[in-house]
Amino acid sequence: MSVKLKPAGKLLIIAIVVTGGVLSVRWYQGRPKEAGKAIEVGKVALPDAPEASLDNKAVLLPLPAATEAINGGTRISWERMAWNAQFSGMYANGGVRTTKGSLFDKAHLDVSYLRQDDCNKQMADLVKFAGEYKNNPNTPGVLISFMGDGMPAFMTSLSKSLESLGPEYQPIILPIAHGKSFGEDQVMGPASWKQDAHNAIGHCVAGVLRDGDVNILLKWAGDNGIKVNPDETTYDPEAINLIAANDFLDAPNKYITGYTESRKIIANGRTTGRDTTVGVDAVATWTPGDVNVATKKGGLVTIANTRQYASQMPVQTIAIRKWAYDHRTDIEEMIIALAQAGDQVRSFTEARKFASEVSAAVYQEQNAAYWLKYFNGVEEQDAQGLKVHLGGSAVFNLADMANIYGLGEDKVDRYKAVYNTFGNLMVKMYPALMPSFMPYEKAVDKSFLLSVISNHPELLEGKAIETKYANEITEAVSSKSYRIEFETGSAVIRAGSYKMLDEIFQSAVVAEGLKIGVFGHTDNNGSDEVNGPLSEKRAAAVKDYLVRRGLKEDRIETRGFGSSEPVADNSTESGRSRNRRVEIVLGD
Repeated sequence: MSVKLKPAGKLLIIAIVVTGGVLSVRWYQGRPKEAGKAIEVGKVALPDAPEASLDNKAVLLPLPAATEAINGGTRISWERMAWNAQFSGMYANGGVRTTKGSLFDKAHLDVSYLRQDDCNKQMADLVKFAGEYKNNPNTPGVLISFMGDGMPAFMTSLSKSLESLGPEYQPIILPIAHGKSFGEDQVMGPASWKQDAHNAIGHCVAGVLRDGDVNILLKWAGDNGIKVNPDETTYDPEAINLIAANDFLDAPNKYITGYTESRKIIANGRTTGRDTTVGVDAVATWTPGDVNVATKKGGLVTIANTRQYASQMPVQTIAIRKWAYDHRTDIEEMIIALAQAGDQVRSFTEARKFASEVSAAVYQEQNAAYWLKYFNGVEEQDAQGLKVHLGGSAVFNLADMANIYGLGEDKVDRYKAVYNTFGNLMVKMYPALMPSFMPYEKAVDKSFLLSVISNHPELLEGKAIETKYANEITEAVSSKSYRIEFETGSAVIRAGSYKMLDEIFQSAVVAEGLKIGVFGHTDNNGSDEVNGPLSEKRAAAVKDYLVRRGLKEDRIETRGFGSSEPVADNSTESGRSRNRRVEIVLGD
């Protein structure tokens, strides 16, 4: 999407809003309004879908009526992008506007859903509401929802645009996490990239810049130690390059149609005076963009997706602080209703089907069968006979909500890891546009969820989504070496390496769907009888640290290779230094 600045009188506010939109998230423009009719690409559900959260003695709640409740409850306009991870919200509301007998009706809420795929418009609407609410506390509330990995940039820009109204009217992220993308957001690339990630170097990926799906690419590249060229106007043969797409459908279309463009070649960040022509080798997209790739051209497979980076894209909801505090009871009732809805949608086919019907009505696109199909996800052969994964989302119950914000049994704040990981990535990639981002502790207000958990322990009976890991990694998604310092001849980690280990922990939390391999290596000084056991002990020491931080013990596989797999010349000190390493592998 292109944005044109208007005359001087409006320049400042437009610049603020545009910057927030450009820096933020998923640009769902047209999703899936430009997709045409639903395409039948497969009927096989992806394996290992989230299990039912309620046991077989649980009761299916009566489905809401089709008529609007008009219950006199708190009026709220809730803007949301077309995204299957919001199935529990669809079920809880019962329709485009709260219907009779729905969970929101029982909570005495009167909520109207508005499909809004333009994050610029979402931001502008919330800014407009804040001003109106300050002048008139009876103004109906406005909430906006989209994916969590884009929040650091979005919240930072939104906060600046609200500064003139005072601290009470700052934005906060409410702990109302409906669910998450669970496979549908992905980077699709040549199969050779799965064989060796470094085969992606020098190639180009089309996607919406500073978008959630491009974030998947950045995470995958970083986990593999591969550079990404942040300038979409130049070509760096030593990095992965980005080709800007207007929207999520434009990215796959550029691949399908064989799009090319001319670029200046750079080396070490400087132009060389030479030009080259580049094309689209891979795509960062989401459903149905992935469907278009598979059915219209094929040839690309999943390189990394949100089934693997399983914590990356939870649905997050933003409110104005003053409104939220004025309506604390309403928000807590929302959390309760959505937690119950998550249990119902996870546990009963009828509830999922109902949610898909509401989705079709809210998004005014496709039909219920379409949304249900891509909520479940499918596995199919593409136009070239390659197996591809398309779609996939999951919804949360109260236990899942607790886990995402670090209020579960393991105390791991998954969303904090996501927020800081992608906030830091944006700062690193675009320091001029985003030199810093709003701190997590200022952005997220957990008090509403804490109250619900304390007062409604019965809602924690639902089973949380749990990843089951194989005994060992059979297919690596990423591999990167770290110079973790140990005491000489020992497996005692030096304190100077703790920061690096914390970064590894944070990366592993984001990639919760993947098993972790911790593989120790030494140089060739000393005998194999010493080096082999030493490398094993050092790998085990790293594992122990990560387990103490909160990772599950059965998720981490350790091995020691001694000096058997050097990556540099052991005859030089610099080479031996490179060979003394711990390799972190994320894999299926």
